[in-house]
Amino acid sequence: MDLFEFQGKRLFYEAGIPTPHSWVAADVDEAIEIGAAQGMPLAVKAQVLSGGRGKSGVVVIVRDNAQFVSVAEQLFWLTVNGRRAEHLLIERAVDVAREFYLAITLDRTARRPVLLFSAHGGVDIEHLARDDPAAMVRLPVDPLAGLDQAQIDRVVEEAGKAQPLPEAAQQMLARVVVNLARLYHDYEATLVEINPLALTTDGELLALDAKVTLDDNALPRHLELEELRTFANVRERRAHLAGVTYVSLDGEIGVIGNGAGLVMSVLDLIEAGGGNAGDFCDVGGGARAGAVRSAIDIVLADEHVKALLVSIFGGITRGDEVARGVLEGLEASDRVVPVVVRLAGTDAEEGRKLLAASGRTGLTVVESLEEAVTCVVAAAGGGS
Repeated sequence: MDLFEFQGKRLFYEAGIPTPHSWVAADVDEAIEIGAAQGMPLAVKAQVLSGGRGKSGVVVIVRDNAQFVSVAEQLFWLTVNGRRAEHLLIERAVDVAREFYLAITLDRTARRPVLLFSAHGGVDIEHLARDDPAAMVRLPVDPLAGLDQAQIDRVVEEAGKAQPLPEAAQQMLARVVVNLARLYHDYEATLVEINPLALTTDGELLALDAKVTLDDNALPRHLELEELRTFANVRERRAHLAGVTYVSLDGEIGVIGNGAGLVMSVLDLIEAGGGNAGDFCDVGGGARAGAVRSAIDIVLADEHVKALLVSIFGGITRGDEVARGVLEGLEASDRVVPVVVRLAGTDAEEGRKLLAASGRTGLTVVESLEEAVTCVVAAAGGGS
């Protein structure tokens, strides 16, 4: 579960990680009221669950009230990767002397957390990590013992290599590292990131941004965090309640599958075949008819979807259950689009027979994934 910046900073503040003074506005009128009360300069940030906001023009420093009103109105209408802001984060602007990068994330290869630090933070951190790997310090963290003092000292040492760091700033940086690691552990996160972690001209160390990703599987142990869950649209909310995984994309082909790897492979094949996926829904292993029916309903609720591909490989998932779910979902839907179904594995033959016997117009049943992709790309493009 990804958190908005203002939500992540709330957790940072509670964990003892300093952040700028800030306010959250849910509409333009509230934003204007905050701006008039607080005075300038202020940083205005559209709250969108997307990376690269700094380069997308949705983070703006404003220096007078007239500019503030104009920026607030614009940011509530701008979109980033198809998503509009539902809130604005308004912060007291600060003068930055230096920017650092600090994060803890899960290294799936090493099967343990890793602390990442660079003495150069900011919007170009991805390019820095790619072009100059030595500029990014990577310190594996023992999942049981946590950070040790040597690792904390290493971060402080790296921060002062290019330019000496005052003693007070060294102590603040060490505390931030410790508190960020504690937050990562206590909330069972998969990512906590500060970019930039800024040293101001006044000598303060402040987290100017916050990116926090929580492990969905751990949320039952942290019920207080459930209220932070947000959804990009109504379909994502419905998918969560139905127990399936749904992701909105920007194409015209809906995809339903089982297993993230299999679904991603299907998306790649669709793109290679000249199509574009509009969304995908992962019903998971062992899905019964009800889950498939819900997935059909959710995907077809997206009016941009012109054709639907259902590709299921049955292990513990039974083909006849999938077929029943497909037929029930299509029968209940008020939308009629071409549907291609590919079933393989357990009881796939029984499932294909059920689908063929339905005689449903616009329903194509195939055995190979390649044929399924060819058919659905053609259907989405207006072909037969």
